[in-house]
Amino acid sequence: MLSEKLIVREARLEDLDEVISINMEALPEHYPRGFWEEHLRKWNKSFLVAELDGKIVGYVMCRIEWGWGFTKNKLLKKGHVISIAVRSNYRRRGIGEKLMVHAMKALREHYGAEEIYLEVRVSNTPAINLYKKLGFKIVKTIANYYLDGEDAYVMAREL
Repeated sequence: MLSEKLIVREARLEDLDEVISINMEALPEHYPRGFWEEHLRKWNKSFLVAELDGKIVGYVMCRIEWGWGFTKNKLLKKGHVISIAVRSNYRRRGIGEKLMVHAMKALREHYGAEEIYLEVRVSNTPAINLYKKLGFKIVKTIANYYLDGEDAYVMAREL
């Protein structure tokens, strides 16, 4: 069974090449290496990888921000999911869900975040459905958010 073999752990510097490779394969949004390294250095407890049989097959990279809440009408500490991806041949197995559950726990327990939010393409129905399953709600739409002009939903939930 997948859950017995899958390990979700904190990313390490030596994992970055594989993480960036997954990002390049799975998503059109890419970041310079220094951006990945900064997130790993500053928010390592919420930069996680999914490892299956010794191979990294997915990741989630989060950071902490202060800002006005989407779920509460006050200034609060928020976890921001910057990027999450799973290799295409490992999707639909619950890996993304496990990464998100672990990230939410880390953001709450290690950083004291009160809510979590993310941006998602309005056309990415599988991801939107996963986030809704995890208790996220669409809180706003950002027009032309992505470089190709597609809009994004901002989805958030309390932690």
